[in-house]
Amino acid sequence: MENLKIALRINTQASTFEAGQDMPLMWLIRDEAKLKGTKFGCGKGICGAYSVHFDGELARSCLYPAQMADGKEVSTIEGLSKDQNELHYVQHTSLEMQVPQCGYCQPGLMMAACPMCPKIPPKPAAFYWYSIFSPRETD
Repeated sequence: MENLKIALRINTQASTFEAGQDMPLMWLIRDEAKLKGTKFGCGKGICGAYSVHFDGELARSCLYPAQMADGKEVSTIEGLSKDQNELHYVQHTSLEMQVPQCGYCQPGLMMAACPMCPKIPPKPAAFYWYSIFSPRETD
């Protein structure tokens, strides 16, 4: 099987890689780009440890073929904060609320939470964390 050349932007940085036709985006991110924040979990698109933003939308990188990322923008947990000296609001809130346990799935969880939180929070961090991740009552 022939390798494909894939040109994409990872965390705003232009990058080019070679990957097999059946390589998932997650392995391109971890093995080729050397960004280890995106984790391998269940491999079935259920656990969320592999979550990234693909052209601004949440994506399951373990199921997403790397070749489909050609010409696209991918954001990982490493690129979540635009300023390397300051945490993104979701990262800060996670630490403030003492959310991490073992921490393995935290990058994916934070990537999933980002679109749900405002950029300038008008309420305490606890409000957002609990409203996003607390069980909901159903009728």
